[in-house]
This record gives sequence, C-alpha cells and structure tokens, in this order.
Amino acid sequence: MDSQTLLVVAAYNEADRIGATLAALALAFPGAQVWVADDGSSDGTDQIAREAGARVVRCERMIGKGQAVSDAARAALGEAREARTAGAEQVFVFCDGDLGDSAGELGALRDAVAGGGADVAVAAFARRVGGGLGIAVWFARWAIRRRCGLETTAPISGQRAVSAAALEDLLPFAPGFGMEVGMTIDAVRAGRRVVEIELDLAHRATGRTLGGFLHRGRQLADFVRVYLRRR
Repeated sequence: MDSQTLLVVAAYNEADRIGATLAALALAFPGAQVWVADDGSSDGTDQIAREAGARVVRCERMIGKGQAVSDAARAALGEAREARTAGAEQVFVFCDGDLGDSAGELGALRDAVAGGGADVAVAAFARRVGGGLGIAVWFARWAIRRRCGLETTAPISGQRAVSAAALEDLLPFAPGFGMEVGMTIDAVRAGRRVVEIELDLAHRATGRTLGGFLHRGRQLADFVRVYLRRR
C-alpha cells in the first residue's frame, strides 16, 4: 500500500480516457488514494472515476482548472494531515485525466520529490503532439523567468509532484489555465526547489483548428493574468 503518495487528477469531459488514466495510475502507485477534480463534466467522467475507486470532487458547473484542482487538493491534503506518520514525507502527484496508459510514467516525478531531490518535479513531454504556434508557451516561459528567474522547458505541464510541505505554500492555485504558471512562480518565490524531468507521456493535444486556437487564446489570457497579479 502506497499511503505516502496522493494522486490528484484534473478532468473535464474525459470519459473516453479517464478510465485508462486511472488504471495506469493504479499500477504505478499501488494502494495510493486518488482524487479526481471534475470541473463540471457532462459526459459521465465522474461516474467512471468513482467506479474506478477514485474520490471525486465535482463541480456542477465549470469553474476553471485552477479552482477545481484547488478544491480536490485541499480535500486530499486535509485527509493526508490526519494520516501523516512521523518521519514520512507525503508526496502529491498532479496530472491531467487525458494521459491514458502513459500516466504510468509519473512515478519518476514522485521519486524525485520523495528522494529529496526537489520540492516540485515537473514532467517535460519527450514527444510533442499537436499544438499551435507556440505563442502561449513562449509567454509562459517568459513570465516565469521574469517573475522568479527560473528557466523552464515545460512551463504549463500539468504533470507535477509536490511535497506536502510545498503544497501548503502553493494553495490555492491560480485560477483557470494559469494554475501551473502560478504554481511554478509561487514555489520558487517560497524558496522551493523546482526541477523538470523528461518523460515519455502522451495526451490529447489541440491542433491548428479554430477550436484549438480559441483554447490557446484562453490559456494565454490566463497566463497574462497570473503574470500581472504576481508583480
């Protein structure tokens, strides 16, 4: 039983992938408790997650990734405090619900934090899948460098391991898609060690379609808000 690892999965309408993601996590982290932050899904994501044994923190309407994951992380952290044992460092692993089978690679992030090599470990995707022109990611890198001096490869990766002590510093997360950019800036400013680890992960990527560009436009707007609020 892995009682020292707690998993928080962000999901919005991931009915076709959440089952595979949770199955892969169960194999990679046997016995670890899983919370799913369901940001108002309308496709049965929450039901599939519950059937897989996850605890679901569900929003009845979409409130944004940062807020939804903050709610689930608070629930997980509250329970972790009660179960905490002396001398054992608890590690929270955050990921997106669309990783599918590749979620099994996330053990490397947990090990980096549990081993004392980092307070926050971020997964950098070894393979780029889909994507747009790179403007939103470029801005996210620039914003992090300007606000805390850290050079990043994967500034908006949602695949992260965080020590329990660091998580206390980082909650609540920045609203919407600004969650990861804000998390990185806040962690560095709090004196936490942030590292990136390249992993062979796969996810549902948005392509160069109208919907894809609109999605990245919303991301960019949230990144700008995070940057302005962290002067």
